[in-house]
Amino acid sequence: MTDLFIDTPEQLDALCTRLRGQPWLALDTEFIRERTYRARLCLVQLATDEVVACIDTLALERLDPLLDLLFDPATVKVLHAARQDLEIFYDLTDGRVPETVFDTQLAATLAGFGDQIGYAELVRRLLGVTLDKSQTRTDWSARPLDPEQLSYAADDVRYLCTVYARLQEQLAASGRLTWLENDFTALVDPGQYRNDPEMAWRKVRGANQLRGHQLASLKGLAAWRERYAASADRPRRWVLDDAALLALARSSPKRREQLAKVRGLGEGLVRRHGGDLLEVIRVAHAAEPATEPRQERPRPLAAAEEASIDALMALVRLQAHQHQVAPATLATRRDLEALVRGERDLPLLQGWRHGLVGELLERFLAGGIRLHCAGDGLAMETTTDA
Repeated sequence: MTDLFIDTPEQLDALCTRLRGQPWLALDTEFIRERTYRARLCLVQLATDEVVACIDTLALERLDPLLDLLFDPATVKVLHAARQDLEIFYDLTDGRVPETVFDTQLAATLAGFGDQIGYAELVRRLLGVTLDKSQTRTDWSARPLDPEQLSYAADDVRYLCTVYARLQEQLAASGRLTWLENDFTALVDPGQYRNDPEMAWRKVRGANQLRGHQLASLKGLAAWRERYAASADRPRRWVLDDAALLALARSSPKRREQLAKVRGLGEGLVRRHGGDLLEVIRVAHAAEPATEPRQERPRPLAAAEEASIDALMALVRLQAHQHQVAPATLATRRDLEALVRGERDLPLLQGWRHGLVGELLERFLAGGIRLHCAGDGLAMETTTDA
C-alpha cells in the first residue's frame, strides 16, 4: 500500500478523485471530546487495497470533497465499532450520517469472535498481527503529528481492509453475510444520534426521584443546560453537573440569593446565568405540575417463570454453541425476562436473531419444545403439546 498524509486542499481533491467510485473504503477517525460538547474531529483515515491516507482535518478549512466521497451510498464504508465515528459526521453535517456501512465489530459476532471484540484483538486473532497500542491515549489535536502517531492511525485502516475481506468470506461461507443488514440500517439512522433538549432530563441520574413541580423544573433546567452546552460547545458537566441540577430542581429557588446557596452552583454560573435559571424554574412552577408517570418496576417473576427463564437461557446457550456465537449476542437474561412477561418488541424476535433463536424460544414457551438430559448436557426435542 501507498501511505499518504493529506493536509492541503489540493491533496484532498486529488485523493478524493482517486477514490471516487470505489466499491468500499476502510474508514476510521481520531478525535477528542473531553473539553467540548461535540467531538472535535482531528484526523480521518481512509484505505483501499492500494492506498492508506491520513487526512489532517484540522489543517483543512473545508472538507466538502471528503464528505461527498463518504456520503456516496454506492460506496460501502467499512468501520470497526462505527457508532462514535458516525456520530462525528452527524454533528459535522447538522444531521446526516454516511449511508451503506459495514461494521466489522458487529460482523465479528457472527463469525465466532464473541460480543464487542476490540479492533486490535480482532486483528490479532484473525490476521496474527499485534498492533502497537502506545498511542491509545494520545492528544490528536496536538500538531505536528509525529511518525509514530501517523503509523498508529494508518494501521487502524490498513488492516481493516483485510479484516473486511476475511469476515465477508467467512460470513458468505456460513450463509450469514446478509444477516446484519437490519443492524447496519439501524446504525445509519440519524435518529440514533439526535440529542433532543426536551428529553435531556431522562439522562439525569436520579430524575425518577422527582415529582410535580420539581420534575417540571428538572425538565426545564436539563433542556437549558443541553442548549447552552451545545451553543458554547462545552461538556454538559462543565456547565452544570447532574448533582447540582437535581439540587437546583429540588430546592427551586425564587431569588438570586437563594440560588447562590444551592450546592454545586459555581459563583460564575450564578453571576452569568442566574436570571436564566430562575426564569426556567418560574415557568416550570407556573405550569401544571409535571405528571410523568413513575417508571414501574417490572413485576416480580413467579417461581415457575424463573424456571422457564433458566430453561430459555439453556436454549440460548445451546444455539450459541451450535452456531459459534456468543450467547449475549443472541439474548441476555433481561431479554428473556421481558419475553416471559409478554413483551414482544425485542431484538431477539427480530431479524437474524429471530431465525436463530427467537422462534425457538417462542415455541418452547408455547409448549412445542422441551429440554431433556442427554449424556453430559442438554438436548431439545419437539413435542405435540403446542
